[in-house]
Amino acid sequence: MTARQPIKRPSNVHTQLGRAAVQIFAANERMNQMLIENLDPAAWRAKPPGKVRGIAAIFTHMHNVRCKWIRLTAPHMRVPKQLNRTSCTPKQACAGLAESAARCAEMLAEALDGGGRVKKFRRDGWGRPWPVGVEMLCYMFSHEAHHRGQVCMLAHQLGFPLPIKVTSGIWNWEKLWKECGAPGGPGCDSYGIGP
Repeated sequence: MTARQPIKRPSNVHTQLGRAAVQIFAANERMNQMLIENLDPAAWRAKPPGKVRGIAAIFTHMHNVRCKWIRLTAPHMRVPKQLNRTSCTPKQACAGLAESAARCAEMLAEALDGGGRVKKFRRDGWGRPWPVGVEMLCYMFSHEAHHRGQVCMLAHQLGFPLPIKVTSGIWNWEKLWKECGAPGGPGCDSYGIGP
């Protein structure tokens, strides 16, 4: 094999990756919901110093970016309604994020199962589309992890620190998997393997 020849993936990798991606994105969304559920209500609209987004604006941004990913990458899917960062409530954010997470999971499953209509990931109008693959999931997950970090930091800086059970709970993937309907934990149910 020369350096120019691509490595071929086994045909079942896409199906396994699609199932794993759906479960990973469900756990990702559970982390977002945990933060909102446990955030002091006063922190939702608290104004951080300087020119940075507040917590409400961060969560609405996350949802609205998901809507953009769906619109650009899977235009055949129904795109959820965007959220307004100035008037969105925590309850509306939870509902909106749950809906956009479900559509993103559908998009990931279709993209990574090897036979769906989603062939390219378009993360923005300015960026070159990527072929679908694990990079798509990693980009989506890291975008949200970045913003979760901002929320945790801002809540602390504004005097509304999240409980340790929440900040450490977003790292407990075994529990998150179970809460999302995969009792075997990471790596088990995603690949059709028992615990």
